[in-house]
Amino acid sequence: MAQGARAKKKSEPAWAAMPEDQLLATPLAKLGVKLKGTWAADCLDQLNAELREKRILVRAHGWISDEWFSPIDSPGIAFPFYLAHPRLMRLERKMMLEAEGGSERECMRILRHEAGHIVQYAFGLHRKKRWQSLFGRASKKYPDHYRPDPTSKGYVQYLRRWYAQCHPDEDFAETFAVWLTPRSNWRKRYADWPALKKLEYVDEIMEEIAGRKPPPQKRTEVGALRQLGGTLGEHYAEKRKRYAVETPTVFDRDLTRIFSNEDRHKRAGAAVSVIRRNRNEIIRSVSRWTGEYPFAIDAALDDMMLRCRMLKLRSPISDAKVRLDLTAMLSSKAVYTHYSSSRRQLFAV
Repeated sequence: MAQGARAKKKSEPAWAAMPEDQLLATPLAKLGVKLKGTWAADCLDQLNAELREKRILVRAHGWISDEWFSPIDSPGIAFPFYLAHPRLMRLERKMMLEAEGGSERECMRILRHEAGHIVQYAFGLHRKKRWQSLFGRASKKYPDHYRPDPTSKGYVQYLRRWYAQCHPDEDFAETFAVWLTPRSNWRKRYADWPALKKLEYVDEIMEEIAGRKPPPQKRTEVGALRQLGGTLGEHYAEKRKRYAVETPTVFDRDLTRIFSNEDRHKRAGAAVSVIRRNRNEIIRSVSRWTGEYPFAIDAALDDMMLRCRMLKLRSPISDAKVRLDLTAMLSSKAVYTHYSSSRRQLFAV
């Protein structure tokens, strides 16, 4: 057989077989992963096909970085590095208990959201008075934290954590994503919601710009992985810190209501042990109801167990009641969502 007639098997990077400690010591810039040829690149192709179907003449390009984001001055989307290789995906799930956008369905949801940012800034939609009256001013500073109202019908519900409520740009991007999603049936789903006005506006303005070319933009790769400093270990140390609860004593009042340190309950099981054996179910329940990151919930449970040990709390109630009470407690607190402002002020995420 002639040389090159048979496709060669793609060689694996050296770090793919490394023990975890060595992998974590690897610099991000040395990973060498690319978007081209991955399933995530296929998702980007699908997104562009959906935009073409709507006659929106913006073609999104993509590159690998350390997290999801889209810069406001380029029609592009940064993909987190872990989507580019199964070994990195496994590491992300181990370190953060999930891999955001790690399935085709979830990846497409995020991409449609990012496309909303791209279209908004490519056509300068946020400068229109009607846009501002519906969504607010794009110049509004991104918050360090936001407390959404889960019952509000003034915003669409698309990405988790009621993301539309944190900033006008995110409100538009979420609304656009609902509108763009094939077979979303948004008119029926949001028929009795005030948010329908925003969807109808998106439908109108997209009809207005259909077939129009936006002003030229540079197709840059902001924050490309090859340009970043630090190791994988440093990246995860910072990321885990970002989603961890800073002050574990915030749980004390609730914990002493659920558990007890009274002498009459000294024969009851230790609260720490009860939380530990129900931990996974509590994480799943809170994440499902709030959309909060599993790692943030896991970190909160770590802090709660520490406080239970310090307060010498015991559990005089059933495991089922503990699961119910802790799920309700964490769900209410998870709504007060941490929002890192460091990059969100630079990028529309």
